Formats: sequence, structure tokens, C-alpha cells
Amino acid sequence: MKKMLYIAMLIGSLFAGEFDDAMQSYKAGNYIQALNGFYVLAKNGDPQAQYNVGLMYALGKGAQPDAKKAMEWYAKAAKQGMAQAQFNLGEIYQNLGGVEAHGYEKAKYWYEKAAAQDIAQAYNNLGSLYLEGKGVKRDIEKALTYFGKAAKLGDANADLNLGILYAWGEGVPNDKMKAYEHFKKALSAGKQQAGGYLEKLCKESSWVCEKK
Repeated sequence: MKKMLYIAMLIGSLFAGEFDDAMQSYKAGNYIQALNGFYVLAKNGDPQAQYNVGLMYALGKGAQPDAKKAMEWYAKAAKQGMAQAQFNLGEIYQNLGGVEAHGYEKAKYWYEKAAAQDIAQAYNNLGSLYLEGKGVKRDIEKALTYFGKAAKLGDANADLNLGILYAWGEGVPNDKMKAYEHFKKALSAGKQQAGGYLEKLCKESSWVCEKK
């Protein structure tokens, strides 16, 4: 199942003036200056600046890409409760997977933290861990539950995943109508691949798509 890495610069800081100056430098493409500005605030414990330093190392803006440094700064922000840092840290651990000791378990831990703050993609990625049995015991019901929570929060990848499971998933009661509804929702949200799945569903079960 597809995962989605959401990355965004956050606005606002305890040190508003300095943070805004760094943001302006970033928007102007002065990445070294922006990184230096965020770094000073990050060293002083500002979680949004810590997140942004991690982001810039992840993207290689203002410095060479450095996944290790990105993780270090994401972790500092994540431990202070920043949901997007928690999600991004979970993504990194999931991508490391088998090469990082307990990588999937660490991904699950941070996704759960982010999901508790209603980060839709965190619910979706938790669903993928349970679907694939990575870092957890494989559990289709939990996968469906997490995909469902993500979909209710507007995550198009979760709708796509639900559509696939309801249409053709093993160990899932097939429900072509639910599959159709989730594919349509995903397509409306811009997931173009949902169109191909809809076409396949309509060829296999034409009654589902009649008069729709």
C-alpha cells in the first residue's frame, strides 16, 4: 500500500521575529541563511525550528542531504509533541525497515503519537504496517480500522487502500459497493490511479457502476 510523506514548513514560533526572518529567507531561496536562523532557535529548544532544521536536512536545502541529522532534529521536535515531526520520523523508520534495528516498531510508535493528534497519514501508514505484518502481528481488521480513520480525516491514499481491500482483499469480506465509493472518493481527491481500479471493478462487476 502506498504511503505518503507530508512535508511542510510550519509557521509561528515562541521567537516570532527570528522565526519569521528565517521563514522569509527560506521563501526567498536563501536556504543557508534560513537554516542558520532556524538552527539558532532549534538549539534553544523551539520545536517548530527543530522540525524545520530536520526538514531542511531531509530535503538538502541549505546543507547536503543528511538523513541522520534530519532524524535527530525530527526526534527533538517529536519528543516535544510536534505531530508532523512524529509522522516524518515514523516515515523514516518505516522506510529504513529491515536495515534499522526495530525500525518498523519505531515507526509504529511514532505513527501512534501522530495519529493521536489526528494526522491522517499516520493512521494510513499504521494500517499498512498491520496489513503487511511489519513490526506488528498481521491484523486485517486493525488495518481496515486505521485506513477507515484516515479516510474519515480526508486521506485519499486510505480511500484507495480501502477500495482495493473491499474489492479484492484476502481475508476481507468483499463489498463491491464500498469499494466503488472509496475509489470514487479517492479519484475526486486527485488519486488518478483510482480511475484504473474503478475501470477494473466496473468490468468485473458492471452492476456496481450502473446508473452511477
